[in-house]
Amino acid sequence: MKKQIGTLMLLSIFTLSGCGDKPATAAEEKVEASTNQVAKQSEKQNDAKLIEASDDKKVKLYALNEENNEIKSVVLDIDGKQKNFDWEIPNTGTKPQLFYTDLTNDNKEEAVVIIQTGRGTGLNNYDIHVINVEDLSEIKVQSYEDIVANEIKSKVVKNDDGTLTITATAQGKESKFDYDFDPAPNLNQDELAFGGVVVYTLENQKIKLNMPGSVGVSPVYVSDFNITYKFDNAKNEFIVDQIEMIPTKK
Repeated sequence: MKKQIGTLMLLSIFTLSGCGDKPATAAEEKVEASTNQVAKQSEKQNDAKLIEASDDKKVKLYALNEENNEIKSVVLDIDGKQKNFDWEIPNTGTKPQLFYTDLTNDNKEEAVVIIQTGRGTGLNNYDIHVINVEDLSEIKVQSYEDIVANEIKSKVVKNDDGTLTITATAQGKESKFDYDFDPAPNLNQDELAFGGVVVYTLENQKIKLNMPGSVGVSPVYVSDFNITYKFDNAKNEFIVDQIEMIPTKK
């Protein structure tokens, strides 16, 4: 009788042990797979190369995809929140500039990333990106091309004495000056050219743009256009506020 009782107890133990090791359900496997995927993505981003960070370390930029020593896409980290962007960072020797500051005057900071996209003789180009910290959406900044097309009119007149007379109108204000020589006498250029130098900076929580006007194929910069942006709440966009033109004396 004791032998039979011992056998029954042993069988009960094996039965209970088998119940504890039952196979995972499909729902449990799905949750586990999703958790593993998030963990792998987080691990991949954490392993990405840090490009630069803001002074307060609130904004960090990581290289996500790099080819031929140029970055093709990035991970932007804002105080622990991350989003991928297809921003390209060429190897110009200048690291991106990162800021965490209030540009929209709503007492909430935005993340700002300024990237040098071109560098060379007579060439200095930058892009600017402003990111809403709450939803990581990008806030549009009016492009220099749009400003030139809609806010600036210019005229270049070649004089018989080899000088130039340049007239520029910005926001209804006209400036006229003479330039001492014609750097491209064989070129029929009747207005200023833009785009060789496009430099964004931040100053007193304002976006600034320096965009000189030039003449000649190998650009000779004859005037500086200094632009200050303002935030338009209705458009949710940074648009031109003030344009100052300063002739470059030769």
